[in-house]
Amino acid sequence: MQAIPSEFLAIDRKERANQPFQDLSLRLPDERVCDFDEVVIGFDETHAKVEAARCIHCPDPAPCMVACPTHNDIPSAMWLIEQGRYKDAAGIYHNTSSLPEVCGRVCPHEQLCQGSCVLNKNHEPVLTGQLEVFSLEWEREHNPYVTQKAPSSGKKVAIVGAGPAGLSAAHVLLERGHDVTVFDSKPAPGGLMVYGIPNFKLSKDAFFKKWQDLETAGAKFVGNTYIGQDKTIDDLFTEGYQAVFLGVGAGIDAKMEIPGEDLPGVYEATDFLIRGNVRENLLPTDKNGRPTLGKRVAVIGGGDTASDCLRTALRLGAEEVTCLYRRTETEMPGGKKDRKMARAEGAKYRFLTQPVKFIAGEDGRLAAVECIEMKLGEPDAKGRRKPVPVEGSNFSIAIDTAIKALGYWPDPILGKTTPDMETHDWGLVTVKNKATGETSRPGVFAGGDGVTGPDLVVTAMVAGRKAARAMDDYLKTL
Repeated sequence: MQAIPSEFLAIDRKERANQPFQDLSLRLPDERVCDFDEVVIGFDETHAKVEAARCIHCPDPAPCMVACPTHNDIPSAMWLIEQGRYKDAAGIYHNTSSLPEVCGRVCPHEQLCQGSCVLNKNHEPVLTGQLEVFSLEWEREHNPYVTQKAPSSGKKVAIVGAGPAGLSAAHVLLERGHDVTVFDSKPAPGGLMVYGIPNFKLSKDAFFKKWQDLETAGAKFVGNTYIGQDKTIDDLFTEGYQAVFLGVGAGIDAKMEIPGEDLPGVYEATDFLIRGNVRENLLPTDKNGRPTLGKRVAVIGGGDTASDCLRTALRLGAEEVTCLYRRTETEMPGGKKDRKMARAEGAKYRFLTQPVKFIAGEDGRLAAVECIEMKLGEPDAKGRRKPVPVEGSNFSIAIDTAIKALGYWPDPILGKTTPDMETHDWGLVTVKNKATGETSRPGVFAGGDGVTGPDLVVTAMVAGRKAARAMDDYLKTL
């Protein structure tokens, strides 16, 4: 229920809807492509109040609340921002989210809250995502949020995976008074928030401030520890952990299975983004050194990861960066906003194009990619038109570097090393109940991309919170 005074609801919705829209402010392309700083320029107080006042406060349940995976009480937050009550607005987000500073930056708002705003019918939607960021940044500067902890339960919990699902589970479990240790194969916590999403979309500082909050609340981190290889789930129980949450994500890059895929100069998206974006002191030992690109780069794929790779390559100095995609732009799964920014920064797109072979030069490195033209055939089982090769249309493109951004698969190692824990579809963890994250192994819970396959930061965060509440109930029975 919205926390808005009843007398305020007698507002003139038409007048509010007709107030001028002020779009997001972005750093100029020629400036921002020279560094990895965040592209979006945050609101000041005046801008935030004006934008929040455009909310027409739809009757409960507001469409934006329904569309938000966390069901944030967005109308109440808009009203509080409009009144200058920024700390209270931030509290609205803390009530339902463990990573509001992150979600406000990286959620595909145009597909979720903003996309469901009724103003879309005749106007521009309220910029709910940036207003969320504004309230959280104001709070951190003026009156920082502190995790409220219950008295110690005496129970120990292990979190496997320091990404959105794992850290959100850790947050809720800390609030419930449990002792929480987070394990991850990388040197630092964050998962894809540090080792996937580029700095120009999500500042590493923004994430690490959130991690400091969790450390202050008692979270412990053990890095460079690959659960399933360095130690098993059984080992964690032997060490005294009474429950385990698996938030390992789905981080194995999909292969193309075409000739020349192992040539020097052909990168997987994860390897490229880590080398290109992460501070050197946080790099895994097997990923030291920035990528060597040359002048001409091709990125293969059509999702958000492809956009991230295009924009990273431009910032690393590539002169000609082209996205190759086998369907048309209409079928691209990635966000339009990211593609618009990539184009402004200099990226080009070539559609209905399928690479079929990577070609080496005289020095043994990648020199070209052979492609075939495609056309769209009948829709597949999901309704997307299937790309069909055009016979005899093969051609080559000279390139120095190729980056494969084709999607991700789960890591099967946990299923292989954890007795009595069911998995499916090449390693996804099977949960008995999506609302609790319970697996077939007693005391082991799971959530996020390692359960669903690749999805959003916000959906992984929600899954982690749900599982943590179920884990709390489980620990009370021990």
